[in-house]
Amino acid sequence: MSNYLVAMEAAWLVRDVDNVDDAIGVAVSEAGKRLNEQDKEYVEVEVGVTPCPACGEPFDSAFIAADTALVGLLLEIEVFNADGENHATRIAKSEVGGALRDVPLSVIEVVETEPEEE
Repeated sequence: MSNYLVAMEAAWLVRDVDNVDDAIGVAVSEAGKRLNEQDKEYVEVEVGVTPCPACGEPFDSAFIAADTALVGLLLEIEVFNADGENHATRIAKSEVGGALRDVPLSVIEVVETEPEEE
């Protein structure tokens, strides 16, 4: 049994916003609130990054059209005592997906972590 850090990307829709900074703030706040209501405070939430297609430089994953934003969020959760990467992925998606119903999730990275010393 191993421990894994599972990183997922979530697509969050924010309505009635004027700028990217507001959209990002609302998305992170709403996601955090929904996770906290389900006692999932241990899930880290932050804005994702997207590489620029022209230069490759990273920028915040947020796009606004018609006062509606699509914000890409990065969610990280540590999964303990999983049988492997696939098992850790299923656990992470179940934990986060249960709190964030109707939010598309995609696993982007799974990293095995060192067990904590007792």
